[in-house]
This record gives sequence, structure tokens and C-alpha cells, in this order.
Amino acid sequence: MHLYMVEKLVDDIMLLDLRGRITLGEETEALRGRIRQLVEAGYTRIILNLADVNYIDSVGLSTLVASYTSARKRGGNVKLLHLTTRVHDLLQITRLSTVFEIFDDPEEAQRSFGSPPAP
Repeated sequence: MHLYMVEKLVDDIMLLDLRGRITLGEETEALRGRIRQLVEAGYTRIILNLADVNYIDSVGLSTLVASYTSARKRGGNVKLLHLTTRVHDLLQITRLSTVFEIFDDPEEAQRSFGSPPAP
């Protein structure tokens, strides 16, 4: 199964709705590449909606961490939204739940970024 991404810009926050699996191969390459493009274009406030992600492997986890790191280096952040039980448990086991801010409410996730950065 492939990973599908739908992007939506809300204020200056990029919301990526992801569907499928985040696993070794084209899925992680596509996600890592797209987030790198967004960060380089100045979109460093990113929310990943994982409601329809049914599986993440270790390479997928490293892709999430790399995305987080690249956004943080540019003064931004990557936050996670709507984790399935399986993905939430995985983040708990790997202790990545202490790294990422995790939300169930999209508006709350957006507000957590605070005011937009000055131009």
C-alpha cells in the first residue's frame, strides 16, 4: 500500500493528512522529501494527521524524527494529530511520545504554535 498525502495550508501552518503506511521504501522517501521541500520553502510549522496511518515501521519512525529535526533547525516544529491506538502505542514504547506534541483536536494543535512568526 502507498502513502497518500493531502496538504492544506491553514494560516501559516501546513497540515498534512497522511493515509496508508509509513514504511521502508517509497513511502518514507516521499514523506521525507516532501517535508524537506516544505521546510526549505519556509513552511516550518507542520501538523501530521496520522488518523488514517495504519502502520509505521522503524524507518517510518526515523522519518518522523528527521522531519521534526529539520523543522526545529529552522525554528519550527512538527506536531502529530489523531494517532491510531497502534501508532500511539508504538510512540509510547519507543518514548517518542516525549519528543512529539500529540493532539486529538486540530484547532488545539494549531493554537499550540502560538502567533505566526514575524515576517
